[in-house]
Amino acid sequence: MQQAKISFDEKHIKILNKYKELGFKDKSSLVRSAIDDFIKSVEKQKLANSAKLYAEIYKEDSELRDLTNSAIEDWPK
Repeated sequence: MQQAKISFDEKHIKILNKYKELGFKDKSSLVRSAIDDFIKSVEKQKLANSAKLYAEIYKEDSELRDLTNSAIEDWPK
């Protein structure tokens, strides 16, 4: 595993020092977990933004709505 030198504020150090209480084996695993959660959050936000964009396009494009409606016309209800 690669190492990186990083700096923290005092409030971050206080949390890092509680790694055992928080259920982590060491400070590095706490930081990795936080970064993983951040990545998931960013990906979730990207997905939400993409969905909003598609919804806007769908709302403004009557031809696309007609195509969608014709595609689902014969589906069981």
